[in-house]
Amino acid sequence: MKLMKMSELSLRGKRILIREDLNVPIKDGLITSDQRLQAALPTLQAALDEGAAVMVLSHLGRPEEGKFEKRFSLQPVADYLAKHLDYPVCFESDYLDGIDVNNGELVICEKRTFQYWRESK
Repeated sequence: MKLMKMSELSLRGKRILIREDLNVPIKDGLITSDQRLQAALPTLQAALDEGAAVMVLSHLGRPEEGKFEKRFSLQPVADYLAKHLDYPVCFESDYLDGIDVNNGELVICEKRTFQYWRESK
């Protein structure tokens, strides 16, 4: 089976979900190594350049299941990507009822374990 490359697809007007490894070290709210983010930038930029509406899922650290811990939030990652991409970047912490994302926009979705925390309240 031949796998298609993202560059072979027509993404204009499509909503796409990308699962990236954005698990970067963060200390006192600051990213201390952006190696994984730098590696992800070309893929995200290419999808946005093609006119896709991009949603990104990732994890960060190892929080206790069902417990919100701010130090494991993807917010600093979203802030970083907003500074390094040529397109709008939003952060969505509550997306179980859907996400509003337009073509040429990127939404970073908060970790699923935090969504579980909200559901179990």
